[in-house]
Amino acid sequence: MKRTLLALACLSVFSLAALAGNEKAKPDNTATNERDRSGETKTSGDQSNSSADLKTTQAIRQALMKDRELSTTAKNIKVITANGHVTLRGPVKTAQEKARIDQLARSAAGGGKIHDQLDVKGSN
Repeated sequence: MKRTLLALACLSVFSLAALAGNEKAKPDNTATNERDRSGETKTSGDQSNSSADLKTTQAIRQALMKDRELSTTAKNIKVITANGHVTLRGPVKTAQEKARIDQLARSAAGGGKIHDQLDVKGSN
């Protein structure tokens, strides 16, 4: 009985220590969240429901998914289309990925205006 209680106590301590350690590893997105709440940047809620805008977003998203050289991070960027204007937001690993996404988006958008807000974050 004492061994069981001792084992449970040790597990509890290790679990709490692991949780405390994970708290430090969490990214601080406070500045990003404040930026998004300001209304000055496009968020997924700004995506238009017009069929033309939805088709543009779909075409860009499909082009990103088909490109085998883009990282998963790059494929997960936000693509927001409203009134024919496309906003690309999110992190990418390299400047080459950023350029490739811009190229794919311009091709898929068929002349639509592209606003590139991608951030090169590296492969940390």
